[in-house]
Amino acid sequence: MPEIRLYVSPDGQDDWPGTVDQPFATPRAAQEAVRAATAGMTGDIVVAFTAGVHHLREPLAFDDKLADSGTNGFRVIYQADGYGTPAQAKVELSGGREISGWSAGDDGVWTAPVGELAPRRLTVDGRPATRAARMTGLPGTVTKTATGYVTDSLEPQSWPDPSGLEFVYPGVYPWSEARLAVASVSGDAASTTITMVQPAFDNAKSLYDSKWYAAGGDGTWDGLAAPSVLENNVAFLTEPGTFAVSRTEQGEHVLHYRPRPGEEIGETTVLAPVLETLVSGKGVHDLVLRGFTLADAAWSGPTRTGGYLHYHGNARYEQGDFRKIDMGADVGYVHVPASPVQLPANVSLASVRRVTLEGNHFTRLGAGGLLIEDSTDVEIRGCIFDEISGSGIAVHDSTRVSLEDNLVHHIGTEYRGSSAVIVVESEETTVAHNEIHDVPHNGIVITGGERAKGTQVIANLVERSMGKLMDGGGIYLSAPQGSSFAGGATVRGNVIRDVLTSFNFGLYTDYGAAWITVVGNIVHGADTPIVLQVGPPLENVAFLGNFWDVQPDGGAPETVTMAGNTLLSKENFDKEVQADPAGADILARAGRRGLER
Repeated sequence: MPEIRLYVSPDGQDDWPGTVDQPFATPRAAQEAVRAATAGMTGDIVVAFTAGVHHLREPLAFDDKLADSGTNGFRVIYQADGYGTPAQAKVELSGGREISGWSAGDDGVWTAPVGELAPRRLTVDGRPATRAARMTGLPGTVTKTATGYVTDSLEPQSWPDPSGLEFVYPGVYPWSEARLAVASVSGDAASTTITMVQPAFDNAKSLYDSKWYAAGGDGTWDGLAAPSVLENNVAFLTEPGTFAVSRTEQGEHVLHYRPRPGEEIGETTVLAPVLETLVSGKGVHDLVLRGFTLADAAWSGPTRTGGYLHYHGNARYEQGDFRKIDMGADVGYVHVPASPVQLPANVSLASVRRVTLEGNHFTRLGAGGLLIEDSTDVEIRGCIFDEISGSGIAVHDSTRVSLEDNLVHHIGTEYRGSSAVIVVESEETTVAHNEIHDVPHNGIVITGGERAKGTQVIANLVERSMGKLMDGGGIYLSAPQGSSFAGGATVRGNVIRDVLTSFNFGLYTDYGAAWITVVGNIVHGADTPIVLQVGPPLENVAFLGNFWDVQPDGGAPETVTMAGNTLLSKENFDKEVQADPAGADILARAGRRGLER
């Protein structure tokens, strides 16, 4: 029997048979038809979505126990109609809700009732809007107290509805950015008192309790001394394309938006994300999703918990104890969560096998883009990740996951410690021929552990990483990667350009990194291309045949091998590396394949 083909269209009806002439209206109806057919598959089942925006009323959830998997050696394929042809349909799966009932005030700001919604993201005519912000922090002379802050400025007392106000602390640790909610603002004719939401504020004080003596520090640093940025208040609505949510009346929130030039009420479409999961897979296998735009999803974590207490990468604190990391009397100490919680994603795969996501666009998402956990033989290829609040792609505790030919940029727009790609304790992962640019922290992160081995980081192009926070790199690896060079991690043929903020590195092996071969890479425009002295020290790391424009700082430990690396001039680096046959070959191969450049 040939493949079964079903159709879904915004103009369809769920009581139709799902043919090309009488398509289903919703993915749920198509999914029910698929489930009725998977047990006896004699060919692939293809569900084709016609052009348009498909507004999801609920997540598109795939579950092996509900017969969503391919069987008998065949696959279930959900795709844009005409996928891979010049006639491929433009299909968007949206978790957003259009906002209506707008009115304009005398100041030009639009307002609309949004019920219980408190969106942290907004899409206006397909473009992201940003939360209204005050970029200069709290006015006046600010003092931190046990419950918040006191300032001698009276200005905050005039800010309406402080219940939605959020304080942002870039660099609370050099690699972290915290967010904390305000509970109330009060004061008198002499000062203003700002009380923060508890227990988030007390937890933040415990997590970010640190002392710094290295690099000129005198031990007095307090990352919570005062916020650098204030977000989400009507008083900050000065720039076009910004919004704020007032929550004065419970369940009767009001959205305020200052329009951009040319936007008009009744002709401008405003979408607020509602669903927190767009697509999920649980235990499913032999499934393919391709050709979709996955857009407009939310994450309410910081609103629910009173803040985002970021530590490193995707890890944050929500509850439990804190662990003190003593780095020595000459360096200082920090605290970390004893039980860190990982940032979720709006698309997630858990315990899946033989699943492929191809040619999809993940955009305008309020958590991470894609999370893969405890899975085997997963391929993510030819996808685009952008305008995402958290990380692009995260892989945890998985085996044989392949991330190839993807484009990741402008992620971490809200949670700026997020990485473009992060792989945690996974085996035989391949991260190859991806392009990453304009990200706030690390480009690619590989963290080791007992399970990690056989990771391949090959021919990626990473440009303009570390745009906001410090102490990271274009490619970052930490902890042991296996137990020998034969089974360890290989970092080969990558090009890293322009690692932007200070105290940053091109290829960063950190925190006891071991069994890593770094061979034939190019680093141009970083503080230093590699790091040789870290704690715990590097063990069995080899840097071979790389090109860079700065001599690495410090001497190599006995357990580190350095051979055949080439130092080129900063001024003529591009010309000199192109003139070298090996350098020219690395440049030609890095990045996505099959594209005109």
